[in-house]
Amino acid sequence: MIKTISSTLLIFLFPLSTPKDSDNVHINKIQVIGSHNSYKKAIDPHLFSRFKLKDSISASKIDYEHIGVAEQLDMGLRNLEIDVYADVKGGKYAHPRGLDWAKDQAPYDVDKEMNAPGFKVFHIQDLDFRSDFLTLKKGLEKLKKWSDAHPDHNPVFITLEAKDNKMKGEGYSDPEQFTAKTFDQLDHEILQTLGANKVITPDRVRGKYKTLEAAVLKDNWPALKAARGKFLFILDQKGEKMELYIKGHPALKGRVLFVNAGAGRPEAGMMIINDAKDPMIPRLVKKGYIIRTRADSDTQEARHNDRSNFDSACASGAQIITTDYYLKSTHFKSDYVISFEGGKYFRLNPLFFAN
Repeated sequence: MIKTISSTLLIFLFPLSTPKDSDNVHINKIQVIGSHNSYKKAIDPHLFSRFKLKDSISASKIDYEHIGVAEQLDMGLRNLEIDVYADVKGGKYAHPRGLDWAKDQAPYDVDKEMNAPGFKVFHIQDLDFRSDFLTLKKGLEKLKKWSDAHPDHNPVFITLEAKDNKMKGEGYSDPEQFTAKTFDQLDHEILQTLGANKVITPDRVRGKYKTLEAAVLKDNWPALKAARGKFLFILDQKGEKMELYIKGHPALKGRVLFVNAGAGRPEAGMMIINDAKDPMIPRLVKKGYIIRTRADSDTQEARHNDRSNFDSACASGAQIITTDYYLKSTHFKSDYVISFEGGKYFRLNPLFFAN
């Protein structure tokens, strides 16, 4: 009779160990905490009050803000999330309609940055438009400046969402649609501003393998020593928009961003699974994929001081865990705050090592 050995017994017989030197640990065997909508500043209170009267439920979901991205990185966070809007001609988002929906709001874009062509950064057109940096270029410049000042920093993962969805309800501007050319410009801006030497691309991970997925399944992610001082980007899209980015670039050859492609695709390497309790996460992590999940969303966990999603995310081995609450909320009373033990935001992955 063949006897099966439970995973618990295997761990008892062959306990996880912690390497003496983490330099050679591959980046798919670490775990980091980062922020969600990392650029987001609070909606002006006058505008927020008007919106809350109209839709209190939706208002509660966006009632949060972040400190500057450089300050987040100084704290030790190693994931950022940025929403980008295309603005090929410039000026499309220079005067958000929300500025006319309530009086006595704080000044906006006093330097007229929004008039220039290029990608813009904000959460929701016309409503939630205040940002640590108004343009992607300025944001990338901030990241490069910080990285140059901390050349040995652990790799920073960055989720980019290419936003062009229309808002429900009347009064909102229709965003510019992303095209193949727009995505080419996005790749170019990242490499031109950060420098190719600071970006870990799909090509670097694929190496000698035929596809990105083949490389990932053979544990071909770079080691921490080689990844320090660098950034990895993943496009947070599925469906037509993801396919548009892939088109003409099989296995992401020549592309800058990883994509949210499922297992079995030649482009598969990094995935976004928002449900931290999804049983597929540890299975995918053990195979070699890098998974991003969430500890909280829409302010709900913070309002109820519910850490169950975070606990599940930690145990799942998902390499990237995002939160809006690496600091306690300043918008409502709550003790909810997220970090690993000891107030840290980076550690070796518990699926592979003892912490």
